[in-house]
Amino acid sequence: MLMEKGGGGLSHLTPLERAIEYIETHLDENIDLGDVSREMGYSYYHMTRMFSAVLGEPVGRYISRRRLYRAARQLVSSDRRIIDIALESGFQSPEAFSRAFKAAFKTTPADYRKAGLDLVATAKPRLLPVDVPHIAAGISHSPEILQMTEEIKIAGLRGTTSISQNRIPQLWDQFLSLHRDLYELTETAYSICETRQTVYAEDGDVTFSVMVGSPVPDFSNLPETLAQTTLRPGKYAVFTHRGSLDKLLQTYQYIYGTWLPSSGQRLDDREDFEVYERKVMAVEDPENEVKLYIPVL
Repeated sequence: MLMEKGGGGLSHLTPLERAIEYIETHLDENIDLGDVSREMGYSYYHMTRMFSAVLGEPVGRYISRRRLYRAARQLVSSDRRIIDIALESGFQSPEAFSRAFKAAFKTTPADYRKAGLDLVATAKPRLLPVDVPHIAAGISHSPEILQMTEEIKIAGLRGTTSISQNRIPQLWDQFLSLHRDLYELTETAYSICETRQTVYAEDGDVTFSVMVGSPVPDFSNLPETLAQTTLRPGKYAVFTHRGSLDKLLQTYQYIYGTWLPSSGQRLDDREDFEVYERKVMAVEDPENEVKLYIPVL
């Protein structure tokens, strides 16, 4: 359970706002994703889902970007050694700092200092806590709060996807080509992001384990090629997304960036999943409809 800080402090902030404020006030320290996760009061998985949906980048990249921008200001506003600025910014060597700096600013730290131009003034600014609720596009409807009383067994295919590269459509194609008969038995499909399988890459990207499939009464007599998982009972906030599936990200931005902070609800550490009760004819089909199940306490 997340403990509120006393005396006013940060107790009025949402978990995401609290995480951003924590990062900004600890950039000089060797904070890691576990520290940020604990500050939010959520698991790695939910922290990443929320952070990435609202900010458009993983938390690790946000921290690195903020440290690089601060380092850039120090290069033009002080005469400190580049190696000292690099180490203070969390890089293990001047070479690693130079590579990251050049990727962000298209020039080396030395040339940046020599030019004396503060490009940070026109770069993407830090995200202020007060901005968080206003990032996502508005969606007018509220979710239906449901209590799922029984577990649901799902058989399908398991794969990986990342924030930078969505591989779920390819996984669906593979599932339908191999096991269309299973889908046609129920004409209902599930896409499940698995909370315990979250991997952070060195470049700041995040890879999730994901499973697509259909519900089955039990796991007996299934082909060995089919993966299995069980969705746990509990309370869910259920949103309906209609229209192009390319807009799903905007719906998740609304859920995590606008609805959740103002709803009074807290996420539970269960899988969130999507339910497709009608066949998807095309990604951009305006008749698409998908139910998004968000686990809450």
